[in-house]
Amino acid sequence: MRVTVVGGGIAGLTCALSLHAAGFAPRVYEAARSIEAIGVGINLLPHAVRELSELGLGGGLASVALAPHLLSYRDRAGGTVWEEPLGRAAGYRWPQYSVHRGRLQMLLLAAVRERLGPACVRTGLLFQRFEQSADGVRSHFLDRSSGLPVLDDADVLVGADGIDSVVRSRLYPDECLPPGNSVHMWRGVARHPHVLDGRSIVVAGGTPGAKFVAYPIEDPATAGTDALLNWVLEVRHGAPPPGGPGRRIGVDEARAGLASWNLPWIDLGALAEDSSAVYEYPMTDRNPLPRWSVGRVTLLGDAAHPMFPMGMNGGSQSVVDSRVLAWCLARDDDAEAALRRYDRMRRPTVNAIVLANRDLGPEKSIALAEEHDGALPVGEAEKIATRYKRLAGATVTQVNTRPSWTVPAVAARERHLG
Repeated sequence: MRVTVVGGGIAGLTCALSLHAAGFAPRVYEAARSIEAIGVGINLLPHAVRELSELGLGGGLASVALAPHLLSYRDRAGGTVWEEPLGRAAGYRWPQYSVHRGRLQMLLLAAVRERLGPACVRTGLLFQRFEQSADGVRSHFLDRSSGLPVLDDADVLVGADGIDSVVRSRLYPDECLPPGNSVHMWRGVARHPHVLDGRSIVVAGGTPGAKFVAYPIEDPATAGTDALLNWVLEVRHGAPPPGGPGRRIGVDEARAGLASWNLPWIDLGALAEDSSAVYEYPMTDRNPLPRWSVGRVTLLGDAAHPMFPMGMNGGSQSVVDSRVLAWCLARDDDAEAALRRYDRMRRPTVNAIVLANRDLGPEKSIALAEEHDGALPVGEAEKIATRYKRLAGATVTQVNTRPSWTVPAVAARERHLG
């Protein structure tokens, strides 16, 4: 079965590795002229780390990422609202990881090129449209260097091309964007002393648009020097700011935005000064779709289910998507039936997470605490967190005991030989 993947980001590369492990030889097409280590921090929850470890990437992840052991919810003055252990400290068999998005993408890209060959990832090719027939799906790309069209014929087309997915727009040409919540995120990384114990994710504030997040993504190079800290400040705009998504925030503007916060365990003025670059992005999602799979075409990752960043779940769900898709394709020679199975197995759960994140997800705890002057009923935060994890299939029991999505080696080898 020939599989084409549109998108060379974390979702697309993980999809390629998952398909290869299941016995396929996918082709990956990326619109950017080159894939580079850009971006800021991302968290991989234990259910995603399990999948990447079963793809043989556990050691590589450990070499580029940090394993936080505590999530600490704080109020605007830095006081503790609620805390919970993370990863192995919570009883999972796999850690949680905080990592620079670019370093993770480079790890995945190197693995794809090593396992599938350097030619399997083609860059500078802009996806335009597709046509389906009873025998397959033809994709049309534009070569950004030559301006010439490029055609690709496959049995399955996977749209892993992000929140602005062109594949999704071809499946749903009349889709309307949701109104949004007027919240924008200032995202930056800075060399800065470790916050708290150096292994904590801190979420301070309350409702969206009044929240500060910080966590380390790289230890100091030598003892006594600064770590690499990822940080996010949420702000609310009455109207979209000039410059659009990706607007660069200057040092003075960043310092002014952080000035209203009083967090005793971090020097926010120094954080603004030390950030290499700060960019502003709208907090956006899309309405859940009634179908991801239409015929021989399907969606995966942010192309299928972009979500608000509550719960740190977007990237992790993309990883699980990839593994389940590969498992479904390996079980059924009928491509359309396999994609329908994948749709049934993944879409209801992830659509529910999208909607839960609109209702603040696990971060409802700090919003409620803010409403009640910092006090929460005993056990309320734990109930909120457990309910969210259960919805996402990510409780300790669910992750530790679920059967593996790994395709048996004999079946995978037969597909490679075939």
